[in-house]
Amino acid sequence: MHSVAILVLDRVVPFDMAAPQQTFAWTHMPDGRPAYRVRLCAETPEVRADGGFTLRVERGLEALAEADTIIVPGCSPEAAPPSARVLAALREAAEAGTRIASVCVGAFVLAEAGLLDGLRATTHWVAAGELARRFPRVEVEPDVLYVDNGQILTSAGAAAALDLCLHMIRRDLGSAVAANIARMSVMPLEREGGQAQFIVHEHPPVPRGSALEPLLEWIEDNLAHEVTLGALAARAGMSERTFSRRFREQTGTTPLQWLLRVRVRRAQYLLENSDHSVERIARQAGFGSPTAFRERFRKVVGTTPYAYRMAFHGRTNASAAPS
Repeated sequence: MHSVAILVLDRVVPFDMAAPQQTFAWTHMPDGRPAYRVRLCAETPEVRADGGFTLRVERGLEALAEADTIIVPGCSPEAAPPSARVLAALREAAEAGTRIASVCVGAFVLAEAGLLDGLRATTHWVAAGELARRFPRVEVEPDVLYVDNGQILTSAGAAAALDLCLHMIRRDLGSAVAANIARMSVMPLEREGGQAQFIVHEHPPVPRGSALEPLLEWIEDNLAHEVTLGALAARAGMSERTFSRRFREQTGTTPLQWLLRVRVRRAQYLLENSDHSVERIARQAGFGSPTAFRERFRKVVGTTPYAYRMAFHGRTNASAAPS
């Protein structure tokens, strides 16, 4: 039986810990036998969980040396840093060939142990920039649900723990077993799109009182119309070259990239909050054609406008009492 050890650290996020614990524990072979033996382990018998309660954990760090797979859940920002003993135990397990996976910001623990150096990795999109800043040897991919490097795996936030677990189960036992546990978890075996569709794309910061603020407001009010670099430069009273340089200095991006980002965000809002057709939304957001809209939307968001609407529209699939 495949042994899974879930490493419980200070201020562990309960969902990050429970999702893999339940998913692997529910997994059975076609003949009914349990496929995995799941154990929680920690450096100390009692561990504070995020949310104001304490966990009693029966196994110590020795369980990491006995495991075939180690899962490292995320912890709250107030957590104490992982100890030297924890990091050493993870390194020893990796050297022994143990498969090690992180959930959400658990990737920071793997990075601290040096296990992500030179590898692709992901984490919750909110924390991706910090992971890249603190660990420059890690190739951070903020748009995906999980990254599989073979022995070392990382997942994005919260529900992506389920995506990662289903992926590992399918790798271990095949699609039929994984599909069955996906049905038990009431989720698809493989979700369309990645983490990109959940990222909130904010405007780059603009200094307060910047001369560009009125122009940026004008752009948002005129997305449905053709907006050219020449027109923007003229409104700003500058040459195109000077305008492009000033724009990048104050926003960190080009006028075209800013415009495309605003148009995609407007399209996301309309897909979430209206029943307008994709063709109408393409016009309202200022894309030249529905085809151009679909291509740009998929490139930025990681999925199609239709799939995005199905996932994020305000309607619900739950049954409701007749009105």
